[in-house]
Amino acid sequence: MSMKLSEWARLRGVSYKTAWRYWRDGKLDGDRLPSGMVVVKMDSGRPHKVVVYARVSSSENRDNLDSQAQRMVDYCTARGYQVADVIKEVGSGVNDSRRLLTKLLRRKDFNKLVVEHKDRLTRFGFNYLSILWEEQGVEVEVVNEAKDDRDDLMQDFVSIITSFCARLYGLRRSRRKTEKLIEQLTHDKKA
Repeated sequence: MSMKLSEWARLRGVSYKTAWRYWRDGKLDGDRLPSGMVVVKMDSGRPHKVVVYARVSSSENRDNLDSQAQRMVDYCTARGYQVADVIKEVGSGVNDSRRLLTKLLRRKDFNKLVVEHKDRLTRFGFNYLSILWEEQGVEVEVVNEAKDDRDDLMQDFVSIITSFCARLYGLRRSRRKTEKLIEQLTHDKKA
């Protein structure tokens, strides 16, 4: 069954101009009638239910988080995507226990995930996440791909060093707490 391109655009919530560009670029299965009207198949160009994911490493960058999310929403709007949800998270890209990302991994109600850079999603294992979502029928779209692998590698290196320094500092702090606890218990036992 077919419908006019204008009807298809209205049902998908995109402008006629955007729908026409989709048809012109071969993204929609349709034909131009002798009258000039374009008709497309009803199931052509399955509409994307898009989720935007934005992340910053610390609370100090919260302003950047909002502007990052807004840039991605603007990008989606320009591409003709309907944004179903915007997820903003504060947490390290190396951290594997980000609550909102974990929830997103379990969701099955969207078919496109848009992130500004790969490292906004995760510092390591991006390809694993892409494969997982691909198996669930979700396309991951990275807006700004790194053009120079050296920059990407350097950023990963800095992240690893930062992560290990934080863990080392945490270990030292917990060791001092343990030593103080033992000292207190020994002092209480003598008293």
